[in-house]
Amino acid sequence: MAGQTRQHMQENDESRETRTLREFADLESTMPSLSSRWNCSIKDNLTSHLGSKNPFYSFVHPDNHIVWLLDNTAWQPEDGKGAWKAEFVAAYFLKNSGHDTSKVVAYISEKIGLAKGDKAEVTIGKRVQPFLDSVLPAHAINIDGGKMGALKLGPSGRDGISSNELMLPGDDYTDGQSLQAIGIDANATPLTTTFAKPTGWAVISDIDDTIKRTLTLSAIGILKTTFVDKPEPIEGMPELYKHITEKLKGPPFWYLSASPYNLYPFLHEFRSTYYPHGTIVLRDASWMNLAGLLTNLTQGTQAYKTDRMDKIHRWFPRRKFLCIGDSTQTDPESYGEMFRRYPGWVCAIFIRKVTDIAEMDVSKNNSPERFEKAFKDVPQDVWHVFEDPSELYEKVAALEV
Repeated sequence: MAGQTRQHMQENDESRETRTLREFADLESTMPSLSSRWNCSIKDNLTSHLGSKNPFYSFVHPDNHIVWLLDNTAWQPEDGKGAWKAEFVAAYFLKNSGHDTSKVVAYISEKIGLAKGDKAEVTIGKRVQPFLDSVLPAHAINIDGGKMGALKLGPSGRDGISSNELMLPGDDYTDGQSLQAIGIDANATPLTTTFAKPTGWAVISDIDDTIKRTLTLSAIGILKTTFVDKPEPIEGMPELYKHITEKLKGPPFWYLSASPYNLYPFLHEFRSTYYPHGTIVLRDASWMNLAGLLTNLTQGTQAYKTDRMDKIHRWFPRRKFLCIGDSTQTDPESYGEMFRRYPGWVCAIFIRKVTDIAEMDVSKNNSPERFEKAFKDVPQDVWHVFEDPSELYEKVAALEV
C-alpha cells in the first residue's frame, strides 16, 4: 500500500497540541543530519519522476542492491469468481550505502541515557541502518511466485518504493491459502501472499500501543522502544489474537501503523513472533530523514489510516471488519469515520484504554466524551473500550460467523 500525499502529514489541532506538549519538534530539530540518501545516477534521478510509468528503469543487481518484498493479501471480484489480484509493494536500497551509523548511534544513546560503549549500541546500529542506506529509484525486480508465476515488480519511484496491482494466473486458489515468492537474480527478502475470499470476517489492527509497547506519546520513549528495547507485546494481546483467529475461522489480518516503512523488518519479525500472519501497512513519507520516525507517528494519522482503509474497502467491500486500536492517538476517530462512511462494513470496534504512558493526558484521551464523539452514530453494541484483553473473549465469541 504505497503512496503518501502531503495532506496526510498535516497537523490537526490534537496532533499539534501533543507534539508541542511533548516537545517532539524540539527533539527532531536536534537529530543529526544524515549524508545524502540520494546516491543514484543522473538517469535514475531524472526518470524517477515518472514513477511506475518510467520506461528507462534498470533491474536490481544482487551484489549492489537490497530489496524488501512486503507480504500482501490477494482478492477476487465481489462475486467470488474470476481472476485474483494483489498489490505487490517492494522497497529498494543501495547496499551498504549508509555511512552515518556511528553518529546516529551516539545521538540516540545520549538521548536515552546509555553510557558510551553500552552493548545496546550494537542493537541501535542494526535497527537504525534502514534509515541510513540510500533509497534506490528507477529500478525493478523479477520474482518467482511459484503457482503465481513469474512477476515483474517496479519500477520504484523517488522514494525507492514500487507498488503494482497485478493479476495472478489461475483461479483455483483457496481462502486462507498462502504462497511464497522470492526474488530472481536479486538480493531480496521473500514475501508471502495470502488469499482471501470476498466474504467473511477480517481484522484491521493498529500496532503501536495496541499490540506492541511503543510509547507513542513520548519522543524519547519512541526512540527507546524502537532502537534499544526488545519488542514487547501488550500483555494479553497475543492470546486475544489467537482467540480471534480461532473464533472467526482464520480471518485475514491487516496491521495498520503510522510507523515509516524503514521499520518493516523490525515489525515483521515482531508480528511473526507474537501475532497471526497478516499484511503490514506502513507509511512511506520520510525515508530520507531520521526525524521522520517521530513525524510519522504524530502527524496526520487519521487521514493516513482512513486513506489506507479506503483501499482495503475497495478490495473487500463485502467482508465484515473487526477494527482494533488504542486511545493514544486517532484510532477511535478513524474507525468511527469508516463506520459512517461504509455502512455495514465495520461491524465491531475494540479500543484499548491506555493508562501506562506517563506523558499521556488520561483525562482527555480516555474521557467518555472523547469516545462518544468519536463513535457518534455508531451503535453502543458495536464499539467497546477495554483495559484487560480478557474482557473481549465473550464479545469475540458472540460475533456472527
